Amino acid sequence: MKLLRFGRDFEPDKQVILRDYLAIERTRLANERTLLSYIRSSLYLLLGGIAFFQLKGFPNFKYLAVVSLVFSGIFFVIGVYRFTLLKKSLKRLYYKSEELESNE
Repeated sequence: MKLLRFGRDFEPDKQVILRDYLAIERTRLANERTLLSYIRSSLYLLLGGIAFFQLKGFPNFKYLAVVSLVFSGIFFVIGVYRFTLLKKSLKRLYYKSEELESNE
């Protein structure tokens, strides 16, 4: 499971400035792009698997079609999992920084 984890959580120790908010927003947008990339790859594998099933003259490609469909599902699940994991981490960072600002 270490492969699916991100780096350690950032603990803000002082007030978060505009540059930090912009960095959080860039990270959020990059996270969405990465999710879309996982979905795109998953769809390509799904289409490839369906195409391999349609080939009548090559019965050995059925195994390749099944592998392609399995990897399609795996890519989709990993992409959604990583997206939600980073989204929760960013929310935690944002709320911690808001708490620090209200305490000062």
